Amino acid sequence: MRHVNDVTKMTDNRFLNLYSLDMVSDTGKHSTYYVSSRAEKVEDLKIKTRQNKADGVIIFAVYKESEAHEEKVVLIRQYRCPIDDYIYEFPAGLVDEGEDFKTAGARELKEETGLDFEPVPADDMYTKPFFTTIGMTDESCGTVYGYANGKPSKAGQEETEDIEIVLADRKEVARILKEEKVAIMCAYQMMHFLKTSEGHVFDFLKN
Repeated sequence: MRHVNDVTKMTDNRFLNLYSLDMVSDTGKHSTYYVSSRAEKVEDLKIKTRQNKADGVIIFAVYKESEAHEEKVVLIRQYRCPIDDYIYEFPAGLVDEGEDFKTAGARELKEETGLDFEPVPADDMYTKPFFTTIGMTDESCGTVYGYANGKPSKAGQEETEDIEIVLADRKEVARILKEEKVAIMCAYQMMHFLKTSEGHVFDFLKN
């Protein structure tokens, strides 16, 4: 039976590490597979724990200044080194040790945008950690949904971050999807936001 025979840690970085997997095929042939992970130690890899614990959290937040104003989705436009360019994403971040990812979602939204978060109840099937790019990493992220309020601010952003806060109405969301670079985890929810009517964005979360 196909399985991973052994795992070797190849780097020692704070946020991301590379691991070498000794793969054994159904016929007994060995091959090497490389995987990146947020895990600091081999024993913390999901391949070892067999538990899908959220490494990060993604925040799908809707902003509405008042009843007279149109709904807007909270986005960030952030510089990302792998493409040496800016890309549109949802506010997101890593979950601290011992922190619940839903708590992390409110914290990350505040840090990246200055906005406060009012969560919308959602079943586990919508919020639980899903894998991001399973072909190259065991990283998984939970998702939180809700409303954002307050005044946008960059005060909580880190020195190493280059983030623009974007409050996008449906017209702007359509433009971004057509013309800009967008992270896939954000793009699908932007498509959903684009096709829902005012006040019904989170109806799909209701059982």
